[in-house]
Amino acid sequence: MGNGIVTLGSPFPFADTIQRLRDAFASKGIKVFAVIDQQAEAKAAGLDMPPATLILFGNPKGGTPLMLAQPSSGLDLPLKALVTENSRGRVEVSFNDAAYIIERHALPAALAANIAPAAKLVAATLKA
Repeated sequence: MGNGIVTLGSPFPFADTIQRLRDAFASKGIKVFAVIDQQAEAKAAGLDMPPATLILFGNPKGGTPLMLAQPSSGLDLPLKALVTENSRGRVEVSFNDAAYIIERHALPAALAANIAPAAKLVAATLKA
């Protein structure tokens, strides 16, 4: 199944992409557990890197059944979206494919329905 990473381009500026994702999650009752500004962390360590922010998000009602079925799925939960901007200004959002998480942790295929809607929400949020 490859590396299981889905990457979508965003037509919006970096900061707007992050805010749109946060707003979309909030509108669906999806909790944002953390937002990590990886560029700022690199700068604090004396390193330079392009903009990169990791958003950890999810819904315990959706994720807990996966963790009950296979505790190792907690390595991939909560779900994550990585927003990056390259040197040419291209903004992208990357996340793990639900099918990859199901396969990686040998979960029942039916549990994909608990996490797959997140990918659709991210894709819809990135539409101009």
